[in-house]
Amino acid sequence: MFSVARVFSFSYGHRLYRYEGKCRRLHGHNARVRVEVQGEDCAALDDQGMALDFVKLKDTLGRWLDESLDHRVFLAREDPLVPLLTDAGDPPICFDGNPTAEAFAKLIYDRALEEGLNVVRVDFWETDKCRATYSRP
Repeated sequence: MFSVARVFSFSYGHRLYRYEGKCRRLHGHNARVRVEVQGEDCAALDDQGMALDFVKLKDTLGRWLDESLDHRVFLAREDPLVPLLTDAGDPPICFDGNPTAEAFAKLIYDRALEEGLNVVRVDFWETDKCRATYSRP
């Protein structure tokens, strides 16, 4: 079986609503994301000798990360900061729950599927030492 992976990065802000630790405060991260995909035929390579062209990952998922997630604020939908930031002209992106590393890994995995990529696994580093993974069930 062949698979390829590409690493992306973006900066974002968030806080964990109703959380007792220091992450309850609005703060930022420089995220690193590793997306692993299989080629359309996971046992074969295309006529160029590739399971999947890295450029396809960059042009699809990379563009979406840059345009949709980079330098944005993410909050839980019920967070009281949502209307404040919205009224200030900088609406956050809302999650149904807290915007945790686990939630980001799943969000990016689901987007890769929407882009038609045969995604196997997404690793999301919130910091150099903290990572969450979402993979095929």
